[in-house]
Amino acid sequence: MSSNPTLQDWRDRAGKVLPAAGFGNFDPGVVIARGEGARVWDEDGTEYVDYLIGSGPMLVGHGHPEVLQAVQEQIKAGFTFFANNAQGIQLAEEIAGAMACAGQVRFVSTGSEADMYAMRLARAHTGREKILKFEGGYHGMSGDSLMSLAPEKRVNFPLAVPDSAGIPEVVRDGMLVAPFNDFDFVRGILEERGHEIAAVIVEPLQRLIPPEPGFHEMLREETAKRGIVLIFDEVVTGFRLAYGGGQEKYGVTPDICTLGKVIGGGFPLAAIAGSEEIMAHFDKAKVGAEGFTFQIGTLSGNPVASVAGLKTLEILKRPGAYEKIHANGTRIMTALGRELGAAGVAHQVVGEPVMFDVVFTDKPVKNYRDGADGNPQQADIFNAVLRQHGILKPPSKFYISLALTEADLVQTEEAIAAAAKAVAPA
Repeated sequence: MSSNPTLQDWRDRAGKVLPAAGFGNFDPGVVIARGEGARVWDEDGTEYVDYLIGSGPMLVGHGHPEVLQAVQEQIKAGFTFFANNAQGIQLAEEIAGAMACAGQVRFVSTGSEADMYAMRLARAHTGREKILKFEGGYHGMSGDSLMSLAPEKRVNFPLAVPDSAGIPEVVRDGMLVAPFNDFDFVRGILEERGHEIAAVIVEPLQRLIPPEPGFHEMLREETAKRGIVLIFDEVVTGFRLAYGGGQEKYGVTPDICTLGKVIGGGFPLAAIAGSEEIMAHFDKAKVGAEGFTFQIGTLSGNPVASVAGLKTLEILKRPGAYEKIHANGTRIMTALGRELGAAGVAHQVVGEPVMFDVVFTDKPVKNYRDGADGNPQQADIFNAVLRQHGILKPPSKFYISLALTEADLVQTEEAIAAAAKAVAPA
């Protein structure tokens, strides 16, 4: 093996030791060597403007000097302790002050854990077992969550479709599924089966699909009057849609929210936040053995992740930060609409300025099935041409960062123009 392995060398090595030659997250042919600001370089030195940003955490950019300094200072003092630490306590205070629902906070390491515990907490609090989620909504990797995320067959609601092998039928039976933005269906299922439902879990911005006006208000009203816990999965939207997350953006306060991505500043950290009454189920002394929700984690509240998160949040609170992120995103959304429109391509630009993408369809996208009916071949070609022009993004999302420069944006606009021509009708 060469002392300076090439990108292909790393791909070959990955194929021998990793299932499907990857970590399961992203195109395994991409092997990133380093990142700086809004750019990343692969192992062959190919440079990209980065709209993947680690699947969301790097909102202030890669290697931000202030975040680096905070992390380096903490590393000298210790990596992890499996005990309370001042950094984690300070981060919990910041979250509690920012998120309207957050009376108290419990840390975990991943968004999947946070969503799993939030649903468990709701079941403990209500004594009920079923969870209502929305088709296409992503809530991590637990058995409960992997229901009707991307179902290959369409069934009648509220039947759940497992997205993975290895999930017992009894888990599926604990989940109900509704179409996002369907007021009548949601009201009907809550009226009919609300006495069985512990929680409704929803992404405030479902993947990229905004709620219809009044939809979240309806969820809040209908769950509150039935004693159902409303969970906002803010792993992606927290501190991104606004400093106070989706609950600030849409003006609706859930009972629980889950957080991740941004709050760890690029390190593994996530959280469950909710009212003191519900969060009391993590305190055996308050609720007793019958109501106690058991939760521990080796790296929960890790001080290195906590200082990275604290510094990231500090940067985001500075005047103009969100205005710049929104301006960057709006500029790219405008370019997508302009170039695809000029090329005569049927499309919808879906999302908010902080995260969005194109769906190749002439119909409005209000739920998962609308999005799934877009033209996948056009999407593949469009993304491939963007990649050829030095733009790295997930298959169905642009994540916008604070670090984007004028040069980054100009390169992106030029790449979009080329990609639009590639998918134009013959």
